[in-house]
Amino acid sequence: MKTLGTASVAALRQYVRAANANGIDTHTLLADCGLDPAILTSDEGRINGEHFQAFIHRLCEQTGNPILGLETGDFVQPGSYSVLGYITMSCATLGEAVMRITPFEKLVGDMGTTRILQEGDYLRLVWTCNYDDPLIRPQMVDNVFASWINYARWLGDQPEAGPAEVELQRPSPGTDYEAAYKHRWHCPVRFGAQRDSVRLHRDLLTLPLRQPDPLLRKTLEAHALSQLAALESDTDLTSRVKYAIQQQLMHGITRQDLVAEQLGMTSRTLQRKLSQEGAAYQQLLDEVRQQMAEDYLQNSKLGIPEIALRLGYSETTSFHRKFKAVAGKTPGEFRASKAAS
Repeated sequence: MKTLGTASVAALRQYVRAANANGIDTHTLLADCGLDPAILTSDEGRINGEHFQAFIHRLCEQTGNPILGLETGDFVQPGSYSVLGYITMSCATLGEAVMRITPFEKLVGDMGTTRILQEGDYLRLVWTCNYDDPLIRPQMVDNVFASWINYARWLGDQPEAGPAEVELQRPSPGTDYEAAYKHRWHCPVRFGAQRDSVRLHRDLLTLPLRQPDPLLRKTLEAHALSQLAALESDTDLTSRVKYAIQQQLMHGITRQDLVAEQLGMTSRTLQRKLSQEGAAYQQLLDEVRQQMAEDYLQNSKLGIPEIALRLGYSETTSFHRKFKAVAGKTPGEFRASKAAS
């Protein structure tokens, strides 16, 4: 069975912002798709790809908008691309930023892959969508390209800049809607094409960006590589278990039997399958707890006892001891160091 991997919460947030702007009750929509709305508060969280696809499907059905993907591109932000967004912000030129897409796009999610082709004076970005739902696939492609174009304009402080051409496999949404693409992208758009691609002239690639910082870029890329290594070390099962643990921890619950039930198996079966893959439930619980603890300490004003309670610790001292063993600092020291940096 084909799986859709994971997607960053940052990618989900972009769709949620667009939906909220149109008066849609996203809390209900998220819950209907098996997503806890509290996940939106996580900066480095990830969600199951099947749940992400289901959310976009429901959004398409609810809006009935044939160019939903195009319009959601208006809500892109640097954070929409996770750490990749901040890497590109620190690049010197647009071309330098574009070349960061391929090695780091998995951090945004497993929604698709990019190939970069040289064509004389042009560079072509071909994006292959991994999602198979025929309703949301064209919207996903539209969203990716619209987001790229809007974000590139913001990076280079050139609100009128546009690609040389966009190819879309999707059929034309109709003459009236075609005008919306040309209005936003300022270039020819060809529907019913053999591939989904954006073509850029090399002159555009030399566009200087607003805040280049090569030292920061190197630091961010090192962080991104460590995140990629962590993602690639996760099997599909461990990814699903981590996601389920994260969902339970949102409610302060750490019970293995409930995680196993969420995955459609018994606790004993879960333990056996994890063992076959060289993993253990407690190990995965510790990893997710540590990630969430660091996120809470760095990005919330919750008190340390409250964080300990949320993460399912019966005593704050246990949280202190476990956190220091992993991070080398107490939770308070970790928070203070991040606030000072």
